[in-house]
Amino acid sequence: MTVVGDTEASKKAPVTACSPGSEYQNQPARTQSYLGLSAIIASEPMQKLMQLVIKVAQTNATVLITGESGSGKELVARAVHHYSLRCTKPWVDLNCGALPEHLIESELFGYEKGAFSGAETMKPGLFEAASMGTLFLDEIGELDIKTQVKLLRVLDGVPYYRLGGTKKVTVDVRVVAATNINLEEAIQGGKFRADLFHRLSPIQVRVPPLRERPEDIGPLAGFFLEQHDPRRRFTPEAIEILIKYSWPGNVRELRNVVTRTAVYSSSEEIGPGDLPAEVSGKQMPAVVPDQIGTYSLDGLEQHTIFKVLAQTGGHQQKAADILGISRRTLIRKLKLYRNMPCESVA
Repeated sequence: MTVVGDTEASKKAPVTACSPGSEYQNQPARTQSYLGLSAIIASEPMQKLMQLVIKVAQTNATVLITGESGSGKELVARAVHHYSLRCTKPWVDLNCGALPEHLIESELFGYEKGAFSGAETMKPGLFEAASMGTLFLDEIGELDIKTQVKLLRVLDGVPYYRLGGTKKVTVDVRVVAATNINLEEAIQGGKFRADLFHRLSPIQVRVPPLRERPEDIGPLAGFFLEQHDPRRRFTPEAIEILIKYSWPGNVRELRNVVTRTAVYSSSEEIGPGDLPAEVSGKQMPAVVPDQIGTYSLDGLEQHTIFKVLAQTGGHQQKAADILGISRRTLIRKLKLYRNMPCESVA
């Protein structure tokens, strides 16, 4: 959860943050900062996307950002606030999938003293914290149905009660939401309310996956490598291999691959031989039957995940970062493995 108020926002955002512009038209790759997150704008799809964001930001409409995990949805949400008329007001974000269901409502709407055990003082919710600014709800599809109902009423402008409260609260907040799941399918499955979907999506912005904007791969890889060591660079051959890879984990996976490559390689120029096998397509060492059991594809994945978890001491977020997947994907796979036989090393 991040809360950026007037002072902090003004420090991180340029003076022209509220001014719409055409800086993405016919321009080479460039770096732009949105509330502390850096964006590399190189490809035509991303330039067009940012032109749309600038246009959308000047309205007060609720925005729904869709796209695959790791594609950059939070960055786009921050850009909406950056270019909006609310840019000097608070930016507040919440990952709806990171908190247990029973805590989401109190985080969003706050609670009064004595509302439940441990509520020793009154706490304003995130809607109040974001007053006159922007509230970003990431992984909106993870909200439970009960909270969806209350959120819908607030988005319709209806005052609400804090938990345990008797006095209604009215707020002026712009909501930007994001999801990597198909909400229309979730509606059909009874997991998401159709009326909330329609209220959240008067404007939808789709962030293209990295494989649809290969022109961004080279500049992004160079940027991530420079953050690790500005003296090093990728060879053209290595960049070509990176461009040909499909990047199922998108920008997040690319960043992790660059980090691992920079750590494991000692050369100043990083070539094809320095890239991980899953990216370069290098043939893996032959498997010796008496050293390792026969693996199915699922079993090999299971073994790899358990091995990385062991290396990180069971830290799921660190393991997910190394594997180039989201923590939620890792958790889902671990739940699946509970019902699968373990194919362990002999």
